[in-house]
Amino acid sequence: MATEELELTQEIEEESEDLESELEDDVEEADEPEDADADADPAAEAAPAEGEDDETVEALEELESEELALLDEEVNEALLVDEVKELKAIRREELTMDVDAQAQRSDEFVCQSCFMVKRTSQLANRNKMLCTDCAY
Repeated sequence: MATEELELTQEIEEESEDLESELEDDVEEADEPEDADADADPAAEAAPAEGEDDETVEALEELESEELALLDEEVNEALLVDEVKELKAIRREELTMDVDAQAQRSDEFVCQSCFMVKRTSQLANRNKMLCTDCAY
């Protein structure tokens, strides 16, 4: 899950970098002097360049807002899970074995070798309290 989010984030960053470089190229082209008549009004030439700058700024802001909206949607759709924390919790749960122990019945004993609860019919040595499997 995290790798997919990382890949999507990288793709979006690459696309935004490409768009920014394209916009910078457009701005540089707009800043370059064009072959114009000497009689042309400098204010008239600056007006379209400013309009283009405003358009590029607006386009950049629009793209950024779209990217942020996409990222927000992806984050909301994705289940963010701390995998390490989850694995530790699972391991601890397995190790603690929170199983309620039942009381030992009258016809059972605990083998002193394998520590398993066995029926008294499997008792091989009453003094050492060993089961038939461990006595041999």
